[in-house]
Amino acid sequence: MARIALENVAHSYQPAPQGPADFAVKELDHVWEDGSAYALLGPSGCGKTTLLNIISGLLVPSRGTVRFDGVDVTETIPERRNIAQVFQFPVVYDTMTVYDNLAFPLRNRGVAAAETDSRVREIARMLELDDRLQHRARRLTADAKQKISLGRALVRSDVAAILFDEPLTVIDPHLKWLLRSKLKQLHHQFDFTMIYVTHDQTEALTFADRVVVMYEGEVVQIGTPEELFERPIHTFVGYFIGSPGMNVAPAAVAGNKAVVAGHEIELDRAYPTLDGAANVEIGVRPEYVEICRGEDGLPVSVRRVDDIGRLKLVKVDLGGHLFNIVAGEDTEIAATQARIRFDRRRVHVYADGHIVEGRAA
Repeated sequence: MARIALENVAHSYQPAPQGPADFAVKELDHVWEDGSAYALLGPSGCGKTTLLNIISGLLVPSRGTVRFDGVDVTETIPERRNIAQVFQFPVVYDTMTVYDNLAFPLRNRGVAAAETDSRVREIARMLELDDRLQHRARRLTADAKQKISLGRALVRSDVAAILFDEPLTVIDPHLKWLLRSKLKQLHHQFDFTMIYVTHDQTEALTFADRVVVMYEGEVVQIGTPEELFERPIHTFVGYFIGSPGMNVAPAAVAGNKAVVAGHEIELDRAYPTLDGAANVEIGVRPEYVEICRGEDGLPVSVRRVDDIGRLKLVKVDLGGHLFNIVAGEDTEIAATQARIRFDRRRVHVYADGHIVEGRAA
């Protein structure tokens, strides 16, 4: 495994980029620690695959340096970086058996036959391919072929890192969950350094120790799943992670008070004057907005209630701004009017999309 460092790395597909908008990956510094599992998360076109290809060596960055364990590999080809990569669509040798497909990376490196056999059978067992080892790959389903691709990456114990580019796209939803569990098990068992690209927050949050969130070519936050949920430092992170995502509304903020459409909301911290910001907003997760009884709370109009079993998803209108609420199944909700209360400890303030640090009120 390797410690991978990106130093002032940026990339543009244009020959003469003029500004930040011309870069598919904007300048960043980041270290991928040896033996950790990361997810690169973001919408299509945000730069995830470009960044992964820079790490793998398929792409030389326009700027910056890539180091593996301190060695500059910026212009080193993928084969010499000793990485394994699994792509969105399965890459297998159709004329070979499952066994030979899994054994190929080891045989190609001169690994002894006994060690190759042991390793192939161990990985095949973990991926539940052990009953198909003598089957020709061309006869298998897309699901099974992708499991072979995963196995070919995992069978090597000497790789610097294993890179996954949307590897479960063609996989059946139930099998996706099983394979994510297997990958996590293999990570803990063998201490692989893994970087997993996906646009699916569930895949990212259930797979990774740390999630790298990208938006418009920029890394906007790196953190554990809990950190990204509880304290998104950019409004995009709040919106993209969570189902439903974080509620965001324009606000006037002064001290420990925020005003949204004429309604005052008490904050847990005090904030400086934000007159210089073009866009001041508050953000609060639907889980931290409560339906109140009596005359407490802020008056809202109820727009929609969806009963999903143990929870209710409620959409309300506060002065023209829509808020989602996650309520318990026993919560009583009036047909048209209600009152809501925010958990003041969970309300964040943002200026031009970035979180503002308050001080103890």
